[in-house]
Amino acid sequence: MIQVLFVCLGNICRSPMAEAVFRHKVKEAGLVGVITTDSAGTGDWHIGERPHQGTRRILDQYRIDHQGMTAKQVKSDDFEQFTYIIAMDESNVRNMRPFAPELPKQRAEIRKLLEFAPTRGISDVPDPWYTGNFQEVYDMVEESCENLLAYIRKANNL
Repeated sequence: MIQVLFVCLGNICRSPMAEAVFRHKVKEAGLVGVITTDSAGTGDWHIGERPHQGTRRILDQYRIDHQGMTAKQVKSDDFEQFTYIIAMDESNVRNMRPFAPELPKQRAEIRKLLEFAPTRGISDVPDPWYTGNFQEVYDMVEESCENLLAYIRKANNL
């Protein structure tokens, strides 16, 4: 089983959007049961909350399911459980370090989402909590998730 975890700051805007979009793409590709996805935040402010209204609105617009999603925080076990941990920005990568176990236990390949959309010319997904631009973030997430799925399929002979 290939497991993908998307990580942002509070787990209410970017990472749940990426989780929902990626899950949708996995389903379209017929890989449910082969690839699973989840999301978490590095902070604990929103634990138990639903995704931000802007995230829910944009996912509804594209008919992407987000039912049952609630915010949670990254935990040490995630680095052993997940095959890929995909951060939204560099600060997310830095903020995950205290949660990471010693390297011999770590299974996860840690990457930033926009590594899978290099033509965009930026390396961090902007936080729509601050910018209010959920459409811009959706466009980045959609393109990156498509390329991430292709990367995972190739790396795992799927």
